[in-house]
Amino acid sequence: MQVLVRDNNVEQAMKALKRKLQREGVFREMKLRNAYEKPSERRVREKAEAIRRARKLARKQAQKEGLLPAPKAKPRGAPGVGARPAPR
Repeated sequence: MQVLVRDNNVEQAMKALKRKLQREGVFREMKLRNAYEKPSERRVREKAEAIRRARKLARKQAQKEGLLPAPKAKPRGAPGVGARPAPR
């Protein structure tokens, strides 16, 4: 995994790296591997995750077909209040 450091801005590069690791599920994997997980607990967890994924997929499909309303758009804050600066 690579992250480019621009203008010696290490803080921004670290944020980008953390975001990438979060998306890949590395932190979650580390937390799971921190302690031993019984095989029965692992099966239960994986089954629950599979059900969650299937429900999410079905919900997305229903929204796409118009059977369910689309999720509400998140309101955007006023410029300058917690907003990210424009990319250069």
